[in-house]
Amino acid sequence: MPTRLLIHGANGRMGRAVRRIAVTDERFAIAGVVSRSTPEVRVIDGIPFFAANELSGVPEFDVCIDFSLPEAFDGILAECAKRGAALVSGTTGLSDAQRATLDAASAKIPLIWASNFSLGVALLHQLVEVAATRLPGWDCDIVESHHVHKKDAPSGTALTLGEAAKQGGADPHYASLRAGDIVGEHLVQFSGQGERIELIHRANDRDIFARGALHAAAWLHGRPPGHYRVADTLG
Repeated sequence: MPTRLLIHGANGRMGRAVRRIAVTDERFAIAGVVSRSTPEVRVIDGIPFFAANELSGVPEFDVCIDFSLPEAFDGILAECAKRGAALVSGTTGLSDAQRATLDAASAKIPLIWASNFSLGVALLHQLVEVAATRLPGWDCDIVESHHVHKKDAPSGTALTLGEAAKQGGADPHYASLRAGDIVGEHLVQFSGQGERIELIHRANDRDIFARGALHAAAWLHGRPPGHYRVADTLG
């Protein structure tokens, strides 16, 4: 049986990409989509649409993919916990209190939160931690580049890469570039005496993040409660 999927934050850039790809993915049946405002049309191609304040009325679902805003996050997390449904969330800008609530919910449901659902970036996290561990005392610099409309800097992905570097004992420094229509590029550089190592990930298509979230949702369905990482899905 296909996994029943709820898409939360469906009118955003990522939500639209997830829905477009999911309708052709035989692993999933879209149970419904949720957007911030009341939809003008309630059913499109057999898929029911709901407003964020109508969560209690959405059909049963196995996994929710959430790319929304911090102010909408509490509601969908609570709904997943109430129904025992898994949650895959890429909503950034969460407060410390929201992160604590997320951790608490992982005792009841399986969930993955990530600032970036690229499988390549998930592997990059692991490589950065290994490099930091094996190269004590080397300088660590993280340079991220994105399109001119991206507001936060450093990016969430750069900060999580920095956390991976810290786990290995490095002290990362950050730099940000905003130019053109760059989808996303992250360079992690380790510099020693007379040599450097550069680890780079370039995203050329935003669909990679939607495909990664769907990969995570398929992997998460049926798992026991816990707070998993995208890296866990790599096998």
